[in-house]
Amino acid sequence: MEALFIYLIKSSGLIVLFYLAYFFMLRKETFFNSNRWFLLAGLITSVLLPFVVITKIIWVEPATTPMDWSNIPLTNYTQKKTFEDYLPVLTAIAYGIGTLLLLAKFVFDFYSLNIVLKGKSIQQQADFKFIDLKENVAPFSYFNTIVYNSDLYTASELENILEHEKVHSEQNHTIDVLISRLFCIVFWFNPFVWLYTKAILQNLEFIADNEATKKISDKKAYQITLLKITTHENCVAITNHFYQSLIKKRIVMLNKNQSKKWNSWKYAFILPILAVFVFLFQIKTIAQEKTVEIQEIENKKTDPNSVDVYKINKNTTDEELDGKASAMKDAYGIIATFSNVKRNSDNELIAITAELKKGNEISKVMETQGNEAIKTFGIVISKNAAGMLAIEFAAEDKMNTKSGIVSPDEPMIINKEIYINGEKASQNDLDKLNPDKIATMDVNKNKDKQEIRIITNEHSKMLNENDIYINGQKVTQNELNRLDQNTIDKMDVDKKEKTIRIVTKTRTQTFNGKDIPTPPTPPKFPEGPMPTPPVPDMSKLPAPPTVPSDVKDKKAMASFEKKMKEFEKKMESFEPDMSAYEKQIEEVMAKREQIFEKEMAKYEEAMEKYRETMEKHNN
Repeated sequence: MEALFIYLIKSSGLIVLFYLAYFFMLRKETFFNSNRWFLLAGLITSVLLPFVVITKIIWVEPATTPMDWSNIPLTNYTQKKTFEDYLPVLTAIAYGIGTLLLLAKFVFDFYSLNIVLKGKSIQQQADFKFIDLKENVAPFSYFNTIVYNSDLYTASELENILEHEKVHSEQNHTIDVLISRLFCIVFWFNPFVWLYTKAILQNLEFIADNEATKKISDKKAYQITLLKITTHENCVAITNHFYQSLIKKRIVMLNKNQSKKWNSWKYAFILPILAVFVFLFQIKTIAQEKTVEIQEIENKKTDPNSVDVYKINKNTTDEELDGKASAMKDAYGIIATFSNVKRNSDNELIAITAELKKGNEISKVMETQGNEAIKTFGIVISKNAAGMLAIEFAAEDKMNTKSGIVSPDEPMIINKEIYINGEKASQNDLDKLNPDKIATMDVNKNKDKQEIRIITNEHSKMLNENDIYINGQKVTQNELNRLDQNTIDKMDVDKKEKTIRIVTKTRTQTFNGKDIPTPPTPPKFPEGPMPTPPVPDMSKLPAPPTVPSDVKDKKAMASFEKKMKEFEKKMESFEPDMSAYEKQIEEVMAKREQIFEKEMAKYEEAMEKYRETMEKHNN
């Protein structure tokens, strides 16, 4: 029961977050269809996200000798029940009653709809079913059925109404209505779910109005029809009716200019909020006792000359892999990632990829796969007297932890090439390099080959102070880092002009007695950074009113609706702050757009030169 309450509270919180994001960021935008999917995604996310749990393992000291309870005297004790003990049961009963009442109302609405439609004459036109009633009922649609009273409207008014209802029918808006009603039944205790439902219904009307006016020549006559339909008070529930409240807002949105496309960044505003929700509420901490392996490693932390082996065999479980990764991180600060884990029908490991990283100092990757269970191997971590770490993968018969000598299993290690300041180096050169002198380190993986490129601080400083040209074309430092020094024919450094000019060797291949030149390097596409929007201050957000426990109590519901209108007015008071916030974002985005346009102009100019050079090269 407690788990159910926690789930309902988390889901309710997510509904609140999505509603506030829509209210402050999106409700004034004319992205009606996108808003529809945003609101539906909010409901789906609120149901599914509480099931997403990230497990975090904390290692604790193993338990001491178990206590002998037989030697402890026991005394019979009876605890008296208090009101707090009955509170969960009372809460469950209250929630169940409210849910059953609303569910009964939902069933009754279906029955009322069936009474209205039963026995009526149906006219089939294309994909639509039309029912012309004699009762004074507001026009509405239910899936592909459109109901109206033709005696109440002129021909032009009826045309406007039918175009509107066709949009509801074509886009299956009835599904949105039913989903929102079901959420009201389950989360009836959350005032925001009623506001959320109201937002969904209102946005559906915006969609229908917007699409209908595209097919209607007289937009003003359509708005007059809207006002005329407001005189109808009889509406059928669980349907899309032509009349909805807030007619003024519908007319305003009909005459509003289309929102700018780049305002669609606002949909991403919810993502960091969801990340915070997961970080705060969806991380499950599990305490596990330290194994003998982890205990021994912790005891070796103070030993400057130590060698540790983390063995992995065919029977190693996922939990044990997580444990080994945590142990390596705690003992040495090494980030171990195990991926592509595959098992056979006997739950034995047949494939695994292990990647080890420690900042810019060490990066090792091992991959093994096949149809049979893997052979036992180990991750061997050794530390010398100077505190320098060495990491290797080794087969079971080639691990020597006593002498501190590691014999790696060569077939399991990916081949690697090491470049220091563009010059090819050996593993020994890399081991001798002081990590504090490394400016950048790039590790590129390609199947069974690994390329490590390192730039030292002195080399990086020299490159940053000079403009670099390769074969007369200006390049970036990153492009220079990728250049193989063996291809350099001549390099001139002009300290006065602060330039480095490099000429590469021509290829040995010839055509008609002439050397074929090296093709030019294409320019890099500009990357425009996106601004991070500031989070608006929600500390003064008003508290919503509480939904009455008895939804059939007309007096209580009338009071609730009155309080809801007051609450909406208070919510409107946030609009000036949000308008200023949106203006701030627009200014930032405009500046970013200008910068990006300038960079694109440079890029297009460079591309034109590149095309000319390539044409000469091809000729």
